[in-house]
Amino acid sequence: MKEMSVHELAQRHRRGETLEVIDVRTPAEYRQVHIPFAKNIPLESFDPEEYAGKRCDASIPVVIVCRTGRRAATACEQLKRSGLENAFVLTGGTNAWESDGHEVVRGRKAMSLEQQVRIAAGGMVFAGTLVGAFVHPILLAIPAFVGAGLVYAGVTDSCPMAMLIARMPWNQVRVGCEGACAPAGPTDAGSDAAIEWGAAAANEG
Repeated sequence: MKEMSVHELAQRHRRGETLEVIDVRTPAEYRQVHIPFAKNIPLESFDPEEYAGKRCDASIPVVIVCRTGRRAATACEQLKRSGLENAFVLTGGTNAWESDGHEVVRGRKAMSLEQQVRIAAGGMVFAGTLVGAFVHPILLAIPAFVGAGLVYAGVTDSCPMAMLIARMPWNQVRVGCEGACAPAGPTDAGSDAAIEWGAAAANEG
């Protein structure tokens, strides 16, 4: 898996190089804070083969972004399996970009997907333990199921719970983004077009 540093992306942007920067977080996360010239295609609705087939220029590098890099790595691997070799993960994600002092677009605050997963898993374990102890022991299967799911997520580096939560209405909003092959030059950084990306954004709450 190829990576691109925040510094390199910023340098290429300043030089006016044409890049495709894809943010694979949920629309709500993207709305809260994102790189100005990144467009939003949520991971849960990302079709790598369709995306690769619709690119206007296959030679243009693709930089995949999420909050820290984990979801971006998943999308990058999917693109690689689809035959796209010039895809990169932005090292450290949006967090690193912002921490390095680069410009971001801010909107309404949203809870990160990782935080939502931790709350959901912890709540299910806590509630399952209580009902198992005070209602019926068979209900202890709930925290056991959650634990097994977390083990599966760790082993496979994929989380079905995260994909499910990402599709919830509160994570779906209309967001603006740039065109697929817009030059990553300074004059383009602020131009947004109201476009819905992916099936998840089409079913917004």
